Amino acid sequence: SPAWGALYLQYSEDTDKVEKLDGSLDIEKLMFIEETTSEGVRLKEISDDNQISVGDKVVVRLTVRVDRDMEFVQIKDMRASAFEPINQLSRIGRQNGVVYYETSLDASTNFFFDNLPKGTYLFEYSVYASREGSYSSGMATIESMYATEFKSHTAGERIVIKD
Repeated sequence: SPAWGALYLQYSEDTDKVEKLDGSLDIEKLMFIEETTSEGVRLKEISDDNQISVGDKVVVRLTVRVDRDMEFVQIKDMRASAFEPINQLSRIGRQNGVVYYETSLDASTNFFFDNLPKGTYLFEYSVYASREGSYSSGMATIESMYATEFKSHTAGERIVIKD
């Protein structure tokens, strides 16, 4: 008689060792240190040369590329445990005619979209570095909630905060 079966593989990996996954939805995550100078506010990309110090304001920039119109999309950006979000209240935002709902939780910042048209979008939020140490920064994931085959995530990375 006929039989059906499935095989699923599940394993654990350190978040900072996860590699980027591309798809119809694409997401990139960059972090910048915000500096105030006499000329105004300047953003410096975080690298080995630019170390984060306790008290620094860090701007997280998520770049999203969508190759088709989509509905009911969620972005979940996991934060390092030493980052405290500046905006802790949930809010409705708008960018280029796209309305979204943004909420900050204990370990992540989430963006929810009813409709996400084809195009490229940029979303930013700010956090403060609150403790020194070495942390996994987490990864940003974008996924269609009703068509889960449309999913992508960034690579994980390590963040070092000096005192």
